[in-house]
Amino acid sequence: MKANSEPIKILCVDDERNVLKALERIFLDDDYEIVLAGSGAEGLDILQKAEHFQVVISDYRMPVMNGVEFLKVVYERCPETVRIVLSGYADAGAIVAAINEGHIYKFIPKPWNDDELRVTIQNCIERYFLQKNNRELLKELGEANQVLEEKVQQRTEQLELRNRALEFSQSLLGNLPVGVVGIDENGMIAYCNEIAACWLKPVCSDIWGGDVGQSCNTQLGGLFTRVRDEKSICDKILLGEKRCCIMGRTISFSDSEAVVLVFLEVNI
Repeated sequence: MKANSEPIKILCVDDERNVLKALERIFLDDDYEIVLAGSGAEGLDILQKAEHFQVVISDYRMPVMNGVEFLKVVYERCPETVRIVLSGYADAGAIVAAINEGHIYKFIPKPWNDDELRVTIQNCIERYFLQKNNRELLKELGEANQVLEEKVQQRTEQLELRNRALEFSQSLLGNLPVGVVGIDENGMIAYCNEIAACWLKPVCSDIWGGDVGQSCNTQLGGLFTRVRDEKSICDKILLGEKRCCIMGRTISFSDSEAVVLVFLEVNI
């Protein structure tokens, strides 16, 4: 059997040769590669030299290194494997130790039922690939989140740069030695720097957000209409008590056509 195009390899560890042969016979009809080891040390040596195993089955009572000790090392070296302990002893303490120390998936008593053991191994394999897929999805999600965070960071830096540029341009316009007025396509005064606001007070009752046709005198409203019709003008007018050179032109803004007026005080 193959899952995700990955060959299934099962490592069986027991100090009794007849037990290993019995395990091997159980899976003769399955497309598994069964590898046998007669001790924990031999099993670790196989794990170190061979490609990874999906399932590791170990006897509990073995000389030198018992099954819990062996599977504990297996977990440390190959945490993705699914680990099973076989034991002919009804030792509750050993079961708890095996589960806690070796991170055991299942504890199977001897003698086992062949059909039940085959079902258990199938469940182990499904568990292995489910966990593998979860790890891969989490990795992909982490990579996607990293890309998203980088894009958000780049976008934030771009917005900060634009905000600084906007603040600079607003400050620049506000401190120009000429009056600047921006009027949207509906005639609303959308921008007015300090000099223009000072100069427009005598002729406009409502400057910021006001309607140039209703809040200002007919002279200024006429200038707006004239610029919108002619696209560009340059003239001299009397704005309150100030004699000004007025320059105006239309500009495209947000799919609409706005008007910019620039006032420069002159001596006529």
